Amino acid sequence: MEFQKNTVFHIYNQGNNRQKVFFTPENYIFFIQKMRTHVAPFGDFLCYCLMPNHFHWLFYVREVELVLPNVGVTRSSVGVTQSHSDTTSGRADIKPRTLNDSIGILLRSYTRAINKQENRTGALFREKTKAKDGWGNQYPSKTQTKYPTPVLRWEDYGWTAFNYIHHNPVKAGLVSHPEEWYYSSALDFAGSRKGTLCNQDLAKELLFLQ
Repeated sequence: MEFQKNTVFHIYNQGNNRQKVFFTPENYIFFIQKMRTHVAPFGDFLCYCLMPNHFHWLFYVREVELVLPNVGVTRSSVGVTQSHSDTTSGRADIKPRTLNDSIGILLRSYTRAINKQENRTGALFREKTKAKDGWGNQYPSKTQTKYPTPVLRWEDYGWTAFNYIHHNPVKAGLVSHPEEWYYSSALDFAGSRKGTLCNQDLAKELLFLQ
């Protein structure tokens, strides 16, 4: 995936051979924690949805490379791990990391935990995570506006992607309404949960949400 700064991407992946990737409620929560740890430092989640065998993110990229501590994992008996910074020799490893790298780290570390939990081996997700570019910031100066006014094609694409992502559980017959699915940001946008993963103010501005 080739990411650009100040650009919104629809990022998604699914289970290898469409297999299940979330087996328990704790798996969903663990994956969301990893989203916050590994991906959120690079920008803003506008919305997300985790389905039994795949996931969708709408993500505003602010940085494509960052200097981050090396994050390790400690496995528990049920495959759920806790992240921690590697402070070997008294300091954190500050090797630059790209957004692509961090997504890969998220998926690989999650796969290791699930393989242990389910007593399985091999790939859990498809090899390539996909990303669709909906809109790029073409403004030459940061002083012109806090966030650029989207062009028409972004207005169409962004709104469509936002609704598509939140309606995935409805389309799959898991719930009747988007906000009934616990593992998406639809609950937060409906005001039924005070989630902090998504930047709702930015999403409302870029997506013209009421």
